[in-house]
Amino acid sequence: MQKVAVGLQIFAKDTLLQQQFKGNVALLCHNASIDGSCNHATFIFKSIFGNRFKKIFGPQHGFSTDAQDNMIETDHTVHPYFNIPVYSLYSETRVPTDAMLEGIDHFFVDLQDVGCRMYTYIYTLTLLLEKCANKDIEVIILDRPNPINGETLEGNVLDTAFASFIGRHPIPVRHGLTIGELGLMHQKLWTKEKANVKVIQMQGWERQMYFLDTGLSWALPSPNIARAESCLVFPATVMFEGTCLSEGRGTTQPLEIMGHPKIEPFSLFADHLEKTMMRSGLKGFAIRPILFLPTFHKYVDVVCGGFQIHATNKTTFQPWRVGQLMLRELFHHLGTEFKWLEPPYEYIHHLEPIDILNGTDKLRHWVEKKGSLEDLDDLEQLDLYKEQHQLISLY
Repeated sequence: MQKVAVGLQIFAKDTLLQQQFKGNVALLCHNASIDGSCNHATFIFKSIFGNRFKKIFGPQHGFSTDAQDNMIETDHTVHPYFNIPVYSLYSETRVPTDAMLEGIDHFFVDLQDVGCRMYTYIYTLTLLLEKCANKDIEVIILDRPNPINGETLEGNVLDTAFASFIGRHPIPVRHGLTIGELGLMHQKLWTKEKANVKVIQMQGWERQMYFLDTGLSWALPSPNIARAESCLVFPATVMFEGTCLSEGRGTTQPLEIMGHPKIEPFSLFADHLEKTMMRSGLKGFAIRPILFLPTFHKYVDVVCGGFQIHATNKTTFQPWRVGQLMLRELFHHLGTEFKWLEPPYEYIHHLEPIDILNGTDKLRHWVEKKGSLEDLDDLEQLDLYKEQHQLISLY
């Protein structure tokens, strides 16, 4: 049973609210911009605004959400049904140009985030807010659930010396915000020039909810997050993008598995990993040895040995710690076969990709020196962010 109504649904049924928006409208959205009945936001906006619905914008992976991986840009196009422009904000620009914004009075944002710092849609939003701060354009965020709940915080806070398009702001890996709340935090803490921002809140969403608690249908927000369950392990697996290991792209369970052709997973699990994980005291997960065959990306048509991370108890599972521990063990197991991915990554040439992903170089050094879990805990300094998180909370 559906328990939560997303911002899109609230807006769609509130005719008095709709009447507040008299001018021309743009919509930033993607494949997952659906209501509780799986109606896409573009159809809803066309029915509400008619010819005042002027432009569509898409984030990374495109409006149609079919472009793989980072540094794969999408083109601007024209919508085949609505016959209006579709602009890509992962193209030659990450920021809407003046020409793209011309004639727009109200810019709506309806994007499903995954609750992890390395996911770029929140930065597409904050770049948009910065662009609109000096224009007479209202930005309206249609809020959606944080799929890995809105109260659990985990991981190191980004060091802004390592800022990039996969980490613009000083937030932890699990930031515990909805996209609407993150937009408000940006306005309160991270920018001097304020935009005209409104958040249309959800109804029925509570901070402890995971996506599977909402009763909503999951639609993939990017090509490799096909299941809501993938969001739970994403903070553990995403950093493998910065290594020579496959993070499962090219398989049917991307970003839930990792592996390498030189890993024999069953003996490694039985002789070492299982004991290491038990000694760690980490709970709420299981590591399962597997073999997999990527059909694209790293190791195309080469059998990889590796592991799938299963969240067996989502409330006690600490994915950031589990992922860092797995990375540490696989780094030392592979020895000379292990390689950190070389730049560029997300168009940055002067930083190590793993450091961009982690938002610091300290975690790479922790892996290389085989640091302890106590040392890892010391890298997670969340007191200030916890205060900011409570200050901005809408729910």
